[in-house]
Amino acid sequence: MMDSAMPGPTVESSSDSTLADLAAGLSAAMAAIHGRGWCDGTGGNFSCVLQRDPLRLLMAPSGVHKGAVAPEQLIEVDGQGTVLRGSGKASAETALHLAIVHSCAAGAVLHTHSQAGTLLSQWGLEQGYLELRDLEMLKGLEGITTHACSVRIPVLANDQDLPRLSARAEPLLAEAPQGLLIAGHGLYAWGRDLPSALRHLEILEFLLEQHWRQLLLHALHRPQTG
Repeated sequence: MMDSAMPGPTVESSSDSTLADLAAGLSAAMAAIHGRGWCDGTGGNFSCVLQRDPLRLLMAPSGVHKGAVAPEQLIEVDGQGTVLRGSGKASAETALHLAIVHSCAAGAVLHTHSQAGTLLSQWGLEQGYLELRDLEMLKGLEGITTHACSVRIPVLANDQDLPRLSARAEPLLAEAPQGLLIAGHGLYAWGRDLPSALRHLEILEFLLEQHWRQLLLHALHRPQTG
């Protein structure tokens, strides 16, 4: 798992040493996620809680290649998404990061644009969720201790009005399996800190990839009629 080399739990102060450690961890995480093919080009956005009260997030700036963001290029934003430190602007999707942090007590939020996540987010939109079941890798999600279970990842229609999208997401977050899909856009995964968010991201991306391949195999082996 990628989280083995990541920093420890999210801390509650924004001291210089904390900022440096968390920035190094987030920069390394983004490079690793890019290396997996989950945030090509300028896709994806990633944040960690630097401080809880008042809330401060450490984030990648919008519109940059996420696989090559140095620690000193990260920005710090407040609870309204206003940039407090660093150059560049915050992603419009900061509103959804903040909703997840508030609703789930998350310490890190990671948004990817993988092929599997993008495809399956469109597949599951009509019913409003994507169900994953009976796989050993489900046990990598917090609170799950057996493969003999199922989870439903909420799927929401994409919306360029991020406050409206965030308001629609909030009632679904408490019961979500540390993940949310936005149709045609990809996966949001989170955890209590950066290592747990990375673990959940890896697990959910594996499950999405497996589900997509399973659907493909079923289609290829469907009995021919006529």
